[in-house]
Amino acid sequence: MAAIIERRHVTEMETIAGARTDVVAEAERIVGKTGRLEGYVWGTLRLGMGWIFFWAFIDKLFGLGFTTAAKDAWLAGGSPTYGFLAFGTKGPFAAMYAAIAGNVVVDWLFMLGLVFVGITLLLGLSVKLGAYTGGLMLALMYTAGFILPEHNPFLDEHIVYAVIMIGLAAAGAGRTMGLGRWWAETPMVRRYPILE
Repeated sequence: MAAIIERRHVTEMETIAGARTDVVAEAERIVGKTGRLEGYVWGTLRLGMGWIFFWAFIDKLFGLGFTTAAKDAWLAGGSPTYGFLAFGTKGPFAAMYAAIAGNVVVDWLFMLGLVFVGITLLLGLSVKLGAYTGGLMLALMYTAGFILPEHNPFLDEHIVYAVIMIGLAAAGAGRTMGLGRWWAETPMVRRYPILE
């Protein structure tokens, strides 16, 4: 009789353990899908933000006519910062930005920032540095001409994009749809994680 009770107890425990294993496996499957989905969402946002910055660089470099006319292209001797900083600034910092409009150093820093952010985000390499640089550039653009925005008491796309940049850096967004997974395993990035 004791053997039958013990066997029944063992069978019940096996059933419970099996059910628990099934629940854990299902939870892991759901979490795995969510993790992959989040990776693809962050990867897509990274590519979108990278393209915004890279396209701005290309348009200002060649003057493709979207926001920069051919005669104002950087390669044609135009200044990528002059028009906006001289005529588009407003708010409490307008005079400061107008004073640096067309400055060669400012032009170079702006263009190098655009191409650096664009390439790092498009490739998924050094996403943290690219995202932090992009966030800083967006914050500066906001203070140059968008305080306070025309259609909202305080929020515009520069702030939303800056928050996305912080998210890209925090989420390791280069690991999905980019070269970030490989990049993170290199000895240099292991030694200096800010380069991830």
